Amino acid sequence: MNKTLERFKPAVRRHWLVIAAGVEWSAVGIGLLAVACYWLYPATWPLRIGVILLSAAMGLVMYFFMFSRLVKKNLKRIDCKPERVCLFAFQGKRVYFLIPLMMAMGYGIRHSSLPKEIAALVYFTMGLALILGSSMYFRSFSPEKASD
Repeated sequence: MNKTLERFKPAVRRHWLVIAAGVEWSAVGIGLLAVACYWLYPATWPLRIGVILLSAAMGLVMYFFMFSRLVKKNLKRIDCKPERVCLFAFQGKRVYFLIPLMMAMGYGIRHSSLPKEIAALVYFTMGLALILGSSMYFRSFSPEKASD
């Protein structure tokens, strides 16, 4: 039975996990930024600029103190994987249990009675931190390994 399931596993070379992680983090980050911008569009320009500046500062802090460490940890974990590995191994198993929780929190923020400017602050902060984190994945990708 295990051999049968093994045939359907999308196996790739280990270095492609770095790109997969970068693409996922970028896609989610861009999506969060897009929603935040949509929510901020009707706001007055001083409020809009204030929310963007505050969330940019918070996103940088979150990136430097949390996400950059997480990316470094993920890159080390990926380096310890065998040469051929499942494409979905770019995140740790624990993260796949956290994703529904993060999605539920996003849903809760989106549908709460919070003013959209506050929700946009949270979405913009997370989106920026994710995009900055994804840049670490892309910078660590080695084209030399890809051509081997």
